[in-house]
Amino acid sequence: MAHFLSIHPEDPQPRLLQRAADVLRGGGVIAFPTDSCYALGCTLGDKDAVERIRALRGVDDRHHLTLMCRDLSEIAQFARVDNAQYRLLKATTPGSYTFILEGTKELPRRVLHPKRKTIGLRVPDNQIALALLDTLGEPLLSSTLILPGDEAPLTEGWEIQDRLDDQLELIIDGGHCGVEPTTVVDLTAATPLLVRAGRGPLAPFGFD
Repeated sequence: MAHFLSIHPEDPQPRLLQRAADVLRGGGVIAFPTDSCYALGCTLGDKDAVERIRALRGVDDRHHLTLMCRDLSEIAQFARVDNAQYRLLKATTPGSYTFILEGTKELPRRVLHPKRKTIGLRVPDNQIALALLDTLGEPLLSSTLILPGDEAPLTEGWEIQDRLDDQLELIIDGGHCGVEPTTVVDLTAATPLLVRAGRGPLAPFGFD
């Protein structure tokens, strides 16, 4: 049975954030709110937890997982970022975007796309997610909480508990969350490529 924590969306309680961070450090998989949808998360180095997230989502290793970071400098630690990419990232983070970038040697190979050696990265514009990252002191490997066969992500803490209570270690309830996932932009080519139009505005990248 998953622990269930109700955390204030604007003023997250440090004591509860510490409990969540402890669960993550202990190898747990959690559900938590972001600026787009609820997400599944685990620590980057936990191989078993990563595979559990893939199993819950029903995806294989060709599906990009997302490394959720505290800030732009943390993104630059885990992805190769040139000057043009940096300017785009600086203009759009934090925000509801996921960027596909080439990973650095700081990342385990198992979390990279097997052929392209890429990964999704983002800085969420959500107080709970940012406070959790700050408490944890490291990025979270994450994936949108949409289950196999569903057409939309889960949007309420109680709904996640009802569906996944015996498959997660912890659920953070931050109130109703959106159903529109992030805008995904591939920055590995000379010009940005729109992979998925989502909550993040398209204008900063010149997309119609």
